[in-house]
Amino acid sequence: MAFDVGGGRGGLRPTMNVTPLVDVVLVLLIIFMVVTPLLTKQMWMTVPAKNDKQAEQPPPPPDALPPVVLTVDRAGVLRINREEVPREQVVARLQRMLNARPDKIVFFDASDDVPYGAAMDVLDLARGGNITVGVLPDKLAD
Repeated sequence: MAFDVGGGRGGLRPTMNVTPLVDVVLVLLIIFMVVTPLLTKQMWMTVPAKNDKQAEQPPPPPDALPPVVLTVDRAGVLRINREEVPREQVVARLQRMLNARPDKIVFFDASDDVPYGAAMDVLDLARGGNITVGVLPDKLAD
């Protein structure tokens, strides 16, 4: 504690020296800033295992139409829903199939060993018939 020796009316007045207080507060602040991230709590939860029967998608409704899938293999054979179709009949057959369906989309799948150019030729063939084509990202289950 320090004393103010001034020539005022009361004579000596005690005033508090705040420097040590500020030092202590700053040290505590730094300690709490360092320790706080270390105090994060972890909560472990046990959730029930996913049942394989629940993981499967529900079956499609009985009146749902199967998707139209255009596939090409290494030999260049074109198939629509696993039925071989000559190259010159692909567009006409796809257009007939899509006219009878509410969804106007054809899914495209190429075998892994089909050259890129051959797959693009088949895609261009389908798109040339003004058909909407969606590319399947995964292998089809045979």
